[in-house]
Amino acid sequence: MKRLFVFFLIFFSAPLFLPLCLAIACLVYFKLGSPILFKQVRPGKDAKPFEMIKFRTMTDAVDSNGELLPDSERLTKFGQFLRSSSLDELPELWNVVKGEMSLVGPRPLLMEYVSLYSTEQARRHSVRPGVSGWAQVNGRNAISWEEKFKLDVWYVDNRSFWLDIKVICLTLKKVIVRDGISADGESTMSKFTGTNE
Repeated sequence: MKRLFVFFLIFFSAPLFLPLCLAIACLVYFKLGSPILFKQVRPGKDAKPFEMIKFRTMTDAVDSNGELLPDSERLTKFGQFLRSSSLDELPELWNVVKGEMSLVGPRPLLMEYVSLYSTEQARRHSVRPGVSGWAQVNGRNAISWEEKFKLDVWYVDNRSFWLDIKVICLTLKKVIVRDGISADGESTMSKFTGTNE
């Protein structure tokens, strides 16, 4: 039922978001250059790897040694706008159509984090990852990793059609308010190095 609802929601909203995606793609190309899309392998359901796509938000600026500069220095004002408005996430709808993601679920993080999760935290991978999730509407990047994972696992244990509707509505509100975009002193979120529990 959830997959069917998501499919029809994307299908009927396509006339709205496809022109928007085209406009953003053109802006990314002229402001940041090629490639337009940022692709990265992330863990999906049961931690199975898949290639997630987003709009590019950072430059390829390097230091004198040819090493990429920190994210905070490569993230442009335009890129910050895309992230704060969550417009950079729009290409992930293709991942949703392919069945690799859902509209609602724990956010797909980095593959390197999988081995660092506790048994309880790893339960976040028992469902498809989402474009948005319970943790995103309850703090997003402004809460600690431990809090984020507890919220993810809570969603896994309490997920329902109506909870997903609630998350979608709260996500739209968060996007408008632009709340919880980054952690203090970080361009997005500090790196996860393992649980403290």
